Amino acid sequence: MTNPFAISKRFRGFLPVVVDVETGGFNSRTDALLEIAAVLIESHDDGTLARGRTIRHHVKPFPGANLEPASLAVNGIDPDHPLRLAIDESEALKDVFGEIRRAVKDANCSRAILVGHNSAFDLSFVNEAVERASIKRNPFHPFSSFDTATLCGVTYGQTVLSRAVQAAGLPWDESQAHSAAYDAEITADIFCDAVNRFQPTYNATALAKNSHGI
Repeated sequence: MTNPFAISKRFRGFLPVVVDVETGGFNSRTDALLEIAAVLIESHDDGTLARGRTIRHHVKPFPGANLEPASLAVNGIDPDHPLRLAIDESEALKDVFGEIRRAVKDANCSRAILVGHNSAFDLSFVNEAVERASIKRNPFHPFSSFDTATLCGVTYGQTVLSRAVQAAGLPWDESQAHSAAYDAEITADIFCDAVNRFQPTYNATALAKNSHGI
């Protein structure tokens, strides 16, 4: 029997994947991508969502990339630190994308959709890095995304990530903020919490039909 709460049915065949990037500035065309983290979203039998595995990489600035001192001061990244163990953009993206494509297939979804806090920012850096690396198989929708800033505004009345997390009753660790992995994981937690508060009409209808043998 088909599970009416399968994640492949929840978002029109899209698999939400939470992404956070740390960068050397705000311009995706000129400024360096320095960290990327992707968090897979899992679905329980009752349709509730939960944070899954995190894939993360430190990234070497691409040749000629701009590094704004103000941005580095905020995220605390030293691109030249010898223990940073950074890899090239193309290598980082290929590894992240490979894991996402497997998750999309396992969930019987058609494609991934990026989830992020102010998601247009993260998607723009991912898309520019894809272009620089000449990657042909990008699992993400090229322009659509789920923005948790908007979702949190609707659900909790807060658009700042830290305030929304606290409004949801979830823990917030300021000392870990502005790490791609931490920000992606906490964004995944708030996305799941917000989504779990809503049950789409089609799921309730499908469940009622199945319970009556229709």
